[in-house]
Amino acid sequence: MNKLSFYSARLMRDETALQSLSVPQGNLLADLEGKRVALIGNARSLAQTRHGAAIDAADLVIRINRAPMPSPDSHGTRTNWLALAVRLADEDRDRLNPSRLLWMSPKRKRLGWRVASSSGFYLHPLPDYHALKDRLAAPPTTGAMLIDLLLRSPLASLTLYGFDFFASQSLSGRRTADQVPHDFGAEAAWVADLRRSDARLSLA
Repeated sequence: MNKLSFYSARLMRDETALQSLSVPQGNLLADLEGKRVALIGNARSLAQTRHGAAIDAADLVIRINRAPMPSPDSHGTRTNWLALAVRLADEDRDRLNPSRLLWMSPKRKRLGWRVASSSGFYLHPLPDYHALKDRLAAPPTTGAMLIDLLLRSPLASLTLYGFDFFASQSLSGRRTADQVPHDFGAEAAWVADLRRSDARLSLA
């Protein structure tokens, strides 16, 4: 698909055409086999920790959206995959230099050609988004979508850093919990259930 065809497909909401740009979900999950994965959220509280070395020691480091990294001591330095629900500025892409971009948002109109045409690009299927939305009774965060996706893979472990379910708000903005469309209590309870049922999942 060329750039013109992409923008036409996006305008017409041609999901089949857009999905043709994506690596199949099964292939993405197979790439995680046996890996120790660090998923980095954007909670402000992470900046008060010294998890950076542990993050960088993971086999695969996944960050979210603009992924602010105020200090290597707290956040580490590596970014292998970057999961997006917002447009990515060129300076953020250059700073993070991810090897793979994942578009998690159901809002396809925000998806740009540079992201969609990148090597190894993944487009999260709409049915998966809606299934999790129904489970949580609210639109899921990008982090929740990733947890749901990653635990379907044969990874060895998934450690969450910077996930306090908006208790300290986000490094990415100034909005409070009542100004965003997510149910952080429901997500916290869901993750607690997952931790009890799947020993691979831990919260740093």
